[in-house]
Amino acid sequence: MKKTWKDAVHQQRIKLAERLSQPLAKLAAKCEPVWNNRKELDNILLDDFSTVPEGLFMYALDAKGIQISDNISEDVLCSEHYGRDRSSRPYMREAVPSWGFLLSDAYLSLRGNRPCITALQLVKRGDQVLGYLGVDFDLRDLPVTSELYEESAEWRQMKGDPAIRRNVFRQCRIESPMDKDIDVAIAIIGELFTDRGMFQAVFHFSSSRATAWFTSDPFRYRMLDAEALNDPDVCLLYQAHSYPKDALIPRSRIKPILQAMKILRMTDETFYLRSASINIFNGMISLTFSCDGSHYMSWQEFLDKDETFWFGAAAIK
Repeated sequence: MKKTWKDAVHQQRIKLAERLSQPLAKLAAKCEPVWNNRKELDNILLDDFSTVPEGLFMYALDAKGIQISDNISEDVLCSEHYGRDRSSRPYMREAVPSWGFLLSDAYLSLRGNRPCITALQLVKRGDQVLGYLGVDFDLRDLPVTSELYEESAEWRQMKGDPAIRRNVFRQCRIESPMDKDIDVAIAIIGELFTDRGMFQAVFHFSSSRATAWFTSDPFRYRMLDAEALNDPDVCLLYQAHSYPKDALIPRSRIKPILQAMKILRMTDETFYLRSASINIFNGMISLTFSCDGSHYMSWQEFLDKDETFWFGAAAIK
């Protein structure tokens, strides 16, 4: 089973904590003897600021969350934060583990409204808790230590707008221009996928349009309206392109996928496919129905399900 995005975040946090915990523990040991001396505390934090990589601001807090040092950044003291009550900030509401180090959940900063994270190191004298060393990090500055997250191919169903679901039995499919010539549209879309370099497309059956991305210019999408989807000449706009070898969807399965989408669009007048998408590189299919429910699944799983799965046996008799 592929890991979820939360699993990927957890692994990233573990590696960041390993990178930050030891320097902060050493710094806390240096600060403990001068904990109640603002000037000496500032000097230590200023001298050792660079030992905690990628830090934005560093400061000391007493056990109640009141700041007892200035804000320290590289070669700069910001005295206006001395005495600041940080007890209500998100990182202060999390429990520091027994080993004395906490890497907070990400939160939005007060000034820049940007995603940030804070590391807290408990400072103790014997069994007495003196307070905390805090270091704020802008997420832009932190290294990404994990591999690029890969989207799961497991089937997921997501409910849409409750207002649409509530009124689903009061509606019926109205034939769109794309529906009238759906075989032509499917043939054109298939050609663009298999021989013209299109690797991702979203089909809006109800509004008769498609949004397409091509390997020759992947950062810009193209809009294909009803007229384009009914005119094979549109294929002349895009250079012939061999089907990518690293695509997860085989070239031979594009046509069956599109035919299956046609069936889901045309079979039932109440429950019908409103939009769909294909990405040949991650092998994923998405479907959004008239009830506004959406499904995400691999192409294999999509082709394994016939219309009886979606509509029931009674609906297709």
